[in-house]
Amino acid sequence: MRLSELLSYDDIVIQCHDNPDADALASGAALHWYFTQKGKKVRFIYRGNNQIQKSNLIIMLTELEIPISYEPETEEVPDLLITVDCQYGQRNVTKTRARTIAIIDHHQATVDLPELSEVRSTIGSCSTIVWDLIRSEGMDGSLDKNLSTALYYGLYSDTNRLSEVSHPLDRDMLDSLDIQRSLITKMSNANISLKELKITGKAIIDYEFYEDHHYLILQAEPCDPNILGVISDFSLETDSVDVCLAYFISDYEVKFSVRSCTKEVHANELAAFLADGLGGGGGHIYKAGGSLRPEKLTKDPSELLKERMADYFNMFTILYTKDTVLDTKDMALYEKLPQEVGAVRLTDIVPPHTQVEIRTLEGDVIITVEEDSYLMVGIEGEVYPINEEKLLARYKSLGHPYSRRFEYSPSIKNLATGDKTDVMAHAQAVISHGGGLIYAKPLDRSVKIFTLWDEEKYYLGNKGDYIAVRSEDEHDIYIIKKHIFPQLYREARPSL
Repeated sequence: MRLSELLSYDDIVIQCHDNPDADALASGAALHWYFTQKGKKVRFIYRGNNQIQKSNLIIMLTELEIPISYEPETEEVPDLLITVDCQYGQRNVTKTRARTIAIIDHHQATVDLPELSEVRSTIGSCSTIVWDLIRSEGMDGSLDKNLSTALYYGLYSDTNRLSEVSHPLDRDMLDSLDIQRSLITKMSNANISLKELKITGKAIIDYEFYEDHHYLILQAEPCDPNILGVISDFSLETDSVDVCLAYFISDYEVKFSVRSCTKEVHANELAAFLADGLGGGGGHIYKAGGSLRPEKLTKDPSELLKERMADYFNMFTILYTKDTVLDTKDMALYEKLPQEVGAVRLTDIVPPHTQVEIRTLEGDVIITVEEDSYLMVGIEGEVYPINEEKLLARYKSLGHPYSRRFEYSPSIKNLATGDKTDVMAHAQAVISHGGGLIYAKPLDRSVKIFTLWDEEKYYLGNKGDYIAVRSEDEHDIYIIKKHIFPQLYREARPSL
């Protein structure tokens, strides 16, 4: 959906959920600004039983001039109602009658979505989605400092002070906004009330410690989600605790925060596992979080989270490839198929010895560009660096640009100048020579592999994915996802 599709309506009401948070306020305010710029009659409201009282939100409303009004008894029937940071029909938003409904949200869909909807559950905040919609209309450059600060604080608050940001679009927004940093600090330091301080202490006192796998579980009373981050950050400093899960249960959602200080557990992966099929989760390797939707739960949320934590720690085999030799007797021999991919000579974009940040759907990677540095772009938009010698040994040029659409197109930022470049604008098509023998077999249980080239970050293989080892190097062990394996390899024919 594009915002310009909504310009056929003249009487527009924007409504957020009944307990507005910073993300709801920011995304609603940005939508209000857009429609005002287009000359539309537009109002931004919230309903429910309680007016906004939290100190940080009062500061936000006042300092950033958020144009929202509290209208619990409204009977207006607008031409268009846009629910923002929530979905029409959910329990956390009072139903308002309207001739047409539109939805903009970043939570997992739990209602039948109308034709006019933009729901992206992988994005960290609704603010990011609204910013991207405004950017698609070519108007992001017109956002003033107040709105930019509001959008930043919306993402900042919904991702636990940015610790749970995982999608590159969220990082793109952060890079683009011109904000009042002193005001972000002021709002952040007004975030905890005396009541929430008590909630924090009570949750920590009532901890549950699981000694076998060195993790803590702490349940808090319903509170601002950022309080969960405070609880889990503090608790992780405890001796012998490697992983911490803090959560609360409310009528509208089960919110949780995950922390890890061991390389064998990625917090973002654990968060995604806890929320799988029931909500959404993500973040960074060490800090992450997520939520579960009550409508999708069939058992007590506390028991569910405890069961999933136990399942997670019991489901993996951990391999350190420098110390591992696989028995290839029960593995088939495969050869690599010729496959068209992209190659980018990085010195065509930045001078040699420049440090760059490569942004992809999988995360940001920082490297220093050398004279022979190239970047490979795979069939799903995955990227990895390669030197010229290896590139020429494995691939040949096809003499035309590499063109393929991805969920998120990778980009490169010069860290010295801040200049950002689209990778695909420089990608040339190359094709692998084929060959490249490996031994491989499907996994019958999940595996975490610490490879030779990265002993600090593991690569995850789930049941059904392939574990592979190069025929010429018994320690070069890696994972190939099951859905992509047939596109890359075929069983090798026996030699005559």
